[in-house]
Amino acid sequence: MTSPRGGDAGSGSGGSGSGGGTSPLIDTSRPHPARMYDYFLGGKDNYEVDQEAAERFIKAAPEVRLAVRANRRFMHRAVRHVVGEGGVRQILDIGTGLPTEPNVHQTARAIAPGTRVAYVDNDPIVSAHARSLLDDDDHTSVVLADLRDPRALLDHPDVRRVIDFDEPVALLLVAVLHFLTEEENPDAVVATLLDALPPGSHLVLSHATLDVHDKAREDAVNVYKNATATMNPRGHARVLSFFGDLALAEPGLVLVPDWRPDEPPQHDAPPIGMYGGVARKTR
Repeated sequence: MTSPRGGDAGSGSGGSGSGGGTSPLIDTSRPHPARMYDYFLGGKDNYEVDQEAAERFIKAAPEVRLAVRANRRFMHRAVRHVVGEGGVRQILDIGTGLPTEPNVHQTARAIAPGTRVAYVDNDPIVSAHARSLLDDDDHTSVVLADLRDPRALLDHPDVRRVIDFDEPVALLLVAVLHFLTEEENPDAVVATLLDALPPGSHLVLSHATLDVHDKAREDAVNVYKNATATMNPRGHARVLSFFGDLALAEPGLVLVPDWRPDEPPQHDAPPIGMYGGVARKTR
């Protein structure tokens, strides 16, 4: 069981706005998933309300700090795959979270300099921090937008400025879909995003699950009931359904430490409740 990706991810849902201009007021009355994730990673861009919620989560799920790092390592391996093997040169990263090096564009450009990246998140703090780092980078954009309105997200001028939807795109939905409830129709959200991408595009997705944990982890999930987005872990079959008819790369949808690991497994490590997979759009 883990939380939003933060550091290089966040919740990516529940906000609106643009990549420039005046940011909406920052809500410090409730925990925010991206700021909680920053706390899990040892960051300082969080508030007392985030810290208190994160500590309750850690008490219920002590492996969370290992989980967030495992999720980040999966993300970077997946980015290297879609850029190196998949040949993708533009990335739409939804739920980017507070910047932590290496960021997605740094990982991608280590393989293919000039790779374009549009970062999307819903937290004004994330947007402000990212813009301060990337304002002088013509091949990146930072967009404050709502995953629950994918059409508006796709049409945002700061997305369109760096992403050419006539060319293959890598869509990153890393630790973000579990912040959409079934009532918010995550299937339709994913379908709208994928429909906008041409053949040769890729989906990189990770998602929280309780499959590998006992009931006690429900206490951790409940921490998010008072946050700006609730957590909705899902089973393997449900997470797999988000890929639709895309062609999954080997080894398929697996726990994130098991997706093409680049280091020996730690046999005494606790189970990480996060599935991850990468798939290609062929038609």
